[in-house]
Amino acid sequence: MTSQPELVLYDSAISGNAYKVRLLLSQLGLKFQRIEFDVDDGSTRTAEFLARNPNGKVPTIRLADGSHLSESNAILYYFAEGTTYWPAAKRDRASALQWMFFEQYSHEPYIAVVRHWVAHLGRTPATEPQLPMRIERGYHALSVMETRLKDHAWFAGETYSIADMALYAYTHVAHEGGFDLARYPGIRAWLHRVESQPGHIRITD
Repeated sequence: MTSQPELVLYDSAISGNAYKVRLLLSQLGLKFQRIEFDVDDGSTRTAEFLARNPNGKVPTIRLADGSHLSESNAILYYFAEGTTYWPAAKRDRASALQWMFFEQYSHEPYIAVVRHWVAHLGRTPATEPQLPMRIERGYHALSVMETRLKDHAWFAGETYSIADMALYAYTHVAHEGGFDLARYPGIRAWLHRVESQPGHIRITD
């Protein structure tokens, strides 16, 4: 008799925030049940889903004790603590948090949103006027990343960590929103380093 996974991930195949959780769970070799949601059809706003996450978003994960945890980077921290994916040195841990906050505040709102509007929803009269500003800020975020990667292989310390996973999730699909990564050799080399890590999966896996 096969036992069922204790972890249940409420997921979306197109979401980079959800993908980063799948990526870490894969690299840790953890088994989980995946339940797909459409981020645009209202299914995460039902009473049943809001009981799991009052903010009505994926990813949300049901833990082994039956409780639920949301916010992608918080989930990354929960599973990475005590592993090689969470830095050992205090300064490197602070750097990891620095880049994870950067990802959610200065990167995801621009690169991820442009990708979603362009590649998944399609341009609309409501979103079209906002695109130039979001594209400009997305390129600024990429330039900040490139500055770091000119002299460092990874974002937090000298090893691959959840800071890299957090930033990789939407950066590696930025071209779907029309962002040109050709001007960022440091980022492109870093993407290849991330993809060569054991247990790596694609966003489409």
